[in-house]
Amino acid sequence: MGNNSNINFKDFMVGTLIGTIAGAAAALLWAPKSGRELRGDLNGGAKQLRDRAGEWKDTAYVKGTEWKDSAYEKGSELKEKAYLKGSDLKTKAVDSTSKLSQKTQEMTQNVKDKWSEKRNIDDEAAEEAAGAIAEAVKEAEKSESQ
Repeated sequence: MGNNSNINFKDFMVGTLIGTIAGAAAALLWAPKSGRELRGDLNGGAKQLRDRAGEWKDTAYVKGTEWKDSAYEKGSELKEKAYLKGSDLKTKAVDSTSKLSQKTQEMTQNVKDKWSEKRNIDDEAAEEAAGAIAEAVKEAEKSESQ
């Protein structure tokens, strides 16, 4: 709604300016006056137009300052929101990364434990087999010596 009223104000000001110029020109063209009176009226109209232009300039300056301040406030608010959202996303990413890292470490340790268990079982089986072979050799040596 604020943007629409700004356009309406601008259109009104342009219309007023055009209407003033057209009215002054029509009055000058159809009014029976002498050259001196006509020049006086033209100077008076130009002075009025200059005064109005000064008023419009002041109004435009005030409105421009208001819009600049409003834009600065909105920009600051958006910047703050973006910062907070980014900070929130960063926190979530760090948490997710931490959880994933912890899960990876747990899985790695689990694999290491399983591998270690398998190696121990293989070592035990090899030791048992070596012991059985050693006993069989001893028995074979005993039976040969008898």
